Amino acid sequence: MRKKSNAEFRKPEILEHYYHTIIEEGFEGASIGKIAKRMGIHPSLIIHYFKTKENMTVELGEVIAQKYQAVEQWGNITAQRDIKKMFFRFMDLLFSIEMSATIDDSVYFTFYYLSFRNQEIRNNFSGMFKHFRSFLIENLKKFNEAGIINITDYKKAADILIVLVEGIDFHDKFVSDDEPFQKFAKYARNMAFKLLDVDKKLLTKDKIFKI
Repeated sequence: MRKKSNAEFRKPEILEHYYHTIIEEGFEGASIGKIAKRMGIHPSLIIHYFKTKENMTVELGEVIAQKYQAVEQWGNITAQRDIKKMFFRFMDLLFSIEMSATIDDSVYFTFYYLSFRNQEIRNNFSGMFKHFRSFLIENLKKFNEAGIINITDYKKAADILIVLVEGIDFHDKFVSDDEPFQKFAKYARNMAFKLLDVDKKLLTKDKIFKI
């Protein structure tokens, strides 16, 4: 069996520290020197693996895309045998603060900005959302076949769900007027129920799901 190289161990560690340095110092302040100091290593080691901050930034973009795609709770929810329970738990997670917090806001908005300046980062962002769209489409088909929702255009429905989910963060950061995140997220989730034409009998069984 092939032994893992030092790079396979050290590069993910460096990228994780870069991620947290951006949170603490901002993108402009997240220098190679500060990352090295945070790790207790010499800056030359980071340069050895990445050569430049730009290279490191592109690779961190790939890690961020993976973080977004790998929300841990999805596995437990999609393994749920009761399709109706699975649907409501799926929607609850989709519009939850846990989903919103998958990537730190300061890092997320940094890379959103950088995606307009760096094509590789833009491709990572685009791939991240297309992967998520495919995941949504796969599950929307299950819910549709079970008679829980009633839609014909899976792609468009998935795209609108992504817009709603991403929009919650923008609302929370810029126009919420201190309205609690969960309150607006619940409103957005209920709008999603309308979009998906959820069986009204299911919604009225528990007032929490009633529109």
